[in-house]
Amino acid sequence: MLPAHHPLASVAAKVAAGERLDETDGLLLAASPDLPALGLLAHHARTRMHGDKVYYNINRHLNPTNVCYVGCELCAYADDPNAEGTWSYSPAECVELARRDWTPDVTEFHIVGGLHPRWKFEVYLEILRALKAEFPTVHLKAFTMVEIDFLAKLARKSVPETIAVLREAGMDSCPGGGAEIFHPEVHQRIASKKMSAERWLEVAGLVHESGLKSNCTMLFGHIEKPEHWVDHLLRLRAQQDASGGFQCLIPLAFHPEGTRFADLPGPDMFTKLKVIAISRLLLDNVPHLKAYWVMLGREIAQVALRFGANDLDGTVVDERVTFAAGGTAGKGMTVDDIRMFIREAGLTPVLRDTVYNELDQQLEGSK
Repeated sequence: MLPAHHPLASVAAKVAAGERLDETDGLLLAASPDLPALGLLAHHARTRMHGDKVYYNINRHLNPTNVCYVGCELCAYADDPNAEGTWSYSPAECVELARRDWTPDVTEFHIVGGLHPRWKFEVYLEILRALKAEFPTVHLKAFTMVEIDFLAKLARKSVPETIAVLREAGMDSCPGGGAEIFHPEVHQRIASKKMSAERWLEVAGLVHESGLKSNCTMLFGHIEKPEHWVDHLLRLRAQQDASGGFQCLIPLAFHPEGTRFADLPGPDMFTKLKVIAISRLLLDNVPHLKAYWVMLGREIAQVALRFGANDLDGTVVDERVTFAAGGTAGKGMTVDDIRMFIREAGLTPVLRDTVYNELDQQLEGSK
């Protein structure tokens, strides 16, 4: 796959043989400036797993509030409910917002928000119940590990008990946000008040033990170094070995605008593609890798489909977290846009639901 004299030849031999890479291999990948070689290896790994398929779904994002008491250094959210530009939607308002962008082919609402200092646990339950009552066929992918841990404290229940109550109210799976970078040197500087890596992974394990699937994330392109990517990915891999519920990794490109790191430039194209490739090569037990076009940018997301990614997220619409921090990728893609986008990369688009059941036959049948 690579010449015998290439610095990554030993890693390439393992990739060709389908062997698991170790930390030493990961650090070699992280240190490599040879982006085409990284892309070649990662594309080989994703092709072995998925052929030429690229998954997408028809989804909508709902951010019930951008008020958050935590005050993470890397976040553009606010902690004052009365600050300019904040919102806190009631359950009825959440339904109306969802209805505004809903069409009969929408299969998922992606629901994340801040940790509101004044909301009671019941507010979150009522949001789920109202959405499920109004849109009974839509999968509610709701609340990150950070939010679930916070909700358990609000409810004065254990995390497993809290998950059970949320499931009863309508939660069907969990998104993967809030992991940031696990390494304590970085975590302390970018999210000093947020839950530790160990707690994030523990809550994820409890979600998986309950029978629910979740995603996982890594925020990159701020103050971290490449070796921190390796540490983060290997911790995710170990948790997946233990609990097995991660469906997809979403590498999140940092958007500095509006944060305490506004002086940073954010990740360039080289870094974005390198992270995608290394993620696919190290995280061998998480089946899917998302090129999240909202944060990567559309053009780079398209190239990322040849650097290890096999999922493009979905049609989205009204995603506010990234745009609060200066995201510029646009607020929505049509199904035709996405399918053409994937085909232009020489790959095959496949419509999916949240848990990766293939729905292309339903799509064709609806035309």
